[in-house]
Amino acid sequence: MKKSRSAGASSPLNGKQDWDSRRKRKIADITQALSVCPVDVAALRRMAISEGGLLTDEIRCQVWPRLLNVPAHILEQEPERVERENNKDYNQVLLDVQRSLRRFPPGMPDEQREGLQEELIDIILRVLKRNPQLHYYQGYHDIVVTFLLVLGERLATALVEKLSTHHLRDFMDPTMDNTKHILNYLMPIIERVNPEVHDFMQQAEVGTIFALSWLITWFGHVLSDFRHVVRLYDFFLACHPLMPIYFAAVIVLYREEEVLDCECDMAMVHHLLSQIPQDLPYETLISRAGDLFVQFPPSELAREAATQESTAASTFTDFGLASTQQRPDSVLRRRRRQKQALENSGAGPVVAVAQPSATRRFMRLAVMGLTVALGAAALAVVNTALEWAPKLDLFP
Repeated sequence: MKKSRSAGASSPLNGKQDWDSRRKRKIADITQALSVCPVDVAALRRMAISEGGLLTDEIRCQVWPRLLNVPAHILEQEPERVERENNKDYNQVLLDVQRSLRRFPPGMPDEQREGLQEELIDIILRVLKRNPQLHYYQGYHDIVVTFLLVLGERLATALVEKLSTHHLRDFMDPTMDNTKHILNYLMPIIERVNPEVHDFMQQAEVGTIFALSWLITWFGHVLSDFRHVVRLYDFFLACHPLMPIYFAAVIVLYREEEVLDCECDMAMVHHLLSQIPQDLPYETLISRAGDLFVQFPPSELAREAATQESTAASTFTDFGLASTQQRPDSVLRRRRRQKQALENSGAGPVVAVAQPSATRRFMRLAVMGLTVALGAAALAVVNTALEWAPKLDLFP
């Protein structure tokens, strides 16, 4: 994936007027989707994914609960008081929250920020107390603070609890086994798209640890502009729990030239990749991540290796993906052995990428809500898909 220097460049002079028009139309479409009974969740997913996401925090307050399927009576509950004394997680949570100053808007009065930090501590401890099977991890607070700043304490508590028992469930196990398993999807995705970058990273033995903070904070810890963070949260909330790892792969692929120009040394490559540029073309990368998810869904990547089920993927009811999860690291070892055997037998290197048919891809786009400006023919497919999708319980 070549890095495009022109990606994200300024629009023509009339671009602002065009965007204002599209923005007004999108707000009208979101309002319409929220007003029907039942709420058109599929349309809201498409709005969250498409250019600009959900546009404003006011809209996010209405849409994010729908994307997570949080019942209205849960949203209306006032959060209970939290007992901090003798709480096993309190000291670590306090330390992490005290270090989170950069996550609050610059210029915010100290008194206001300190009040929000107290609410942040309460939300985290409240969710953990309600769900003793969940285990706190460093970086969790980076996700929770985003919900707090957008939604306020009451709504944030309800949504963070739902998120923690679904999308983030794997990160909240007693061990990091499932988190490591999710990271194992990164290299197979890169290999499918750009074998040269994949092989370079394998030769450098850089591994995937550089992407750990990206994954477990939904990029909240590494992006300095809050607008970019909430735009990604729109996208991730509308998609499968493994979408953040696809977005991580897209970032690496976008930086192809920098990676291949780097010295093939573990420390050098790790340092390069762990520093995310702040001027990424986010809309382009979001669209690309959606495309890769459709081309190479987790079920197809997972079938290539030993069985292991991902808790978050299996508890996410919106998508009918395979329940059998497998370790792609064994795929890499097996493929290297196969490649070496082919070369030893005199055959040239073979790189094959299975491309789904256009019909199959459009159907997946429709069902997964990854349609961005598809056109009349594809929209017809969307409408057809939405007629049968509820029967599959794909859209709660």
